[in-house]
Amino acid sequence: MKRKPRLAVISPFLDKRHGTERRVVEWISRLADAFEIHAYSQRVDDIDLSKITWHRIPRLPGPHLINYLWWFFANRFSRIWDRRVRGLQHDIVFSPGVNCLDPDVVSVHIVFAEYIRRNRAEMEFARNPAGSWPALLHRKLYYELIAFLERRLYTQRKLKLVLIAQRTEDELRRFYGRNEEFPILYIGLDHEIFNSARRTAKRDGARRELNITKDDFVLLLIGNDWRNKGVMVILEAMERLHDLPVRLLLVGRENVTEYRNIVEEHRLAGRVHFLPPRQDVEFYYSAADVYLGPSLEDTFAQPPAEAMACGLPVVVSSANGTSEIITDGIDGFILKDPADSTSLAVMIRRLYVDQEFRAKMGESAAETTKQYTWERNGEDLLKIFQEILQRKAGTPAARSGDQELCEAPGPR
Repeated sequence: MKRKPRLAVISPFLDKRHGTERRVVEWISRLADAFEIHAYSQRVDDIDLSKITWHRIPRLPGPHLINYLWWFFANRFSRIWDRRVRGLQHDIVFSPGVNCLDPDVVSVHIVFAEYIRRNRAEMEFARNPAGSWPALLHRKLYYELIAFLERRLYTQRKLKLVLIAQRTEDELRRFYGRNEEFPILYIGLDHEIFNSARRTAKRDGARRELNITKDDFVLLLIGNDWRNKGVMVILEAMERLHDLPVRLLLVGRENVTEYRNIVEEHRLAGRVHFLPPRQDVEFYYSAADVYLGPSLEDTFAQPPAEAMACGLPVVVSSANGTSEIITDGIDGFILKDPADSTSLAVMIRRLYVDQEFRAKMGESAAETTKQYTWERNGEDLLKIFQEILQRKAGTPAARSGDQELCEAPGPR
């Protein structure tokens, strides 16, 4: 009996609570019929382990940078051990981002060289309180390491790069000289969870639980690294909207002490609420009136697309890859300059004042997202992997290898 092709997935962790990892879980879950999947990870959640084999890589305690360095070499050693001792040869190695130097396919969720360029000023020691310098130094060292490894990896011409937004092409061309066209897998969505009817049904209960009145106009932002997500421009815009009953829900795992002080400086105490992530994230979409994603840099953020599927009007910056699926003024607003708080305030005011326009934009947003599904992502990724298998089978090295390798079946 011919075996399925073996797919090694290299990711520090897998779950559905983080954007990149959520995509990988959804993608590989739809490839289980076509591939024998082996996940090399330190932690695995939210995935059916009867359909994949988990090769657990221990986690080192301490700073993230130290664990990353350990992880980078340990997953490679584990795969070498499996190949030489257990005879476990992988036909394709897939990595979301920079996790090893020997993948066949990498899905590019962020180009760190561009992220560093955009945030260089924000990461200057002189612009940050002395108490934050140890954490800032750690962050700078980690980013520089990733950018160094990116350079080693992304300049390999044989490496297949899969993008999640068109805008990443320009960054790969500018930093790494990659001039070819790349396949793009735009966001997938679970429309049974994220839809207008479900949001409407949960709305009253969600707002009651959060002590939101019927007159409150609720803005929502979900994610981590709030500065990069655009929190500062949101707070500036809210200052300009002092005459409106606007409230902001900030959902994430950030240390809120710093942001409480910033909120006080903007005279917004009582109008900004810091909330923890929930597994039923649609709860927050149900409570909101508008989703905001004015990111400084965001390849493709999951929450704005989920909000659109729920029928919420969204405002994203042109630096947020989600803008690529939005028609400005029709199914969302696109903020041209992520630092333009005046324009952001105008957009929010328009949505507050014109209820009919707001409802129509939400309906259009939900319609737009219907074409983006995890099933479509799985089919597209399967085609990419099939092409790689066919290319490998056509080389002398591949022909001298496993003669029992069968082609993956076509998309269902």
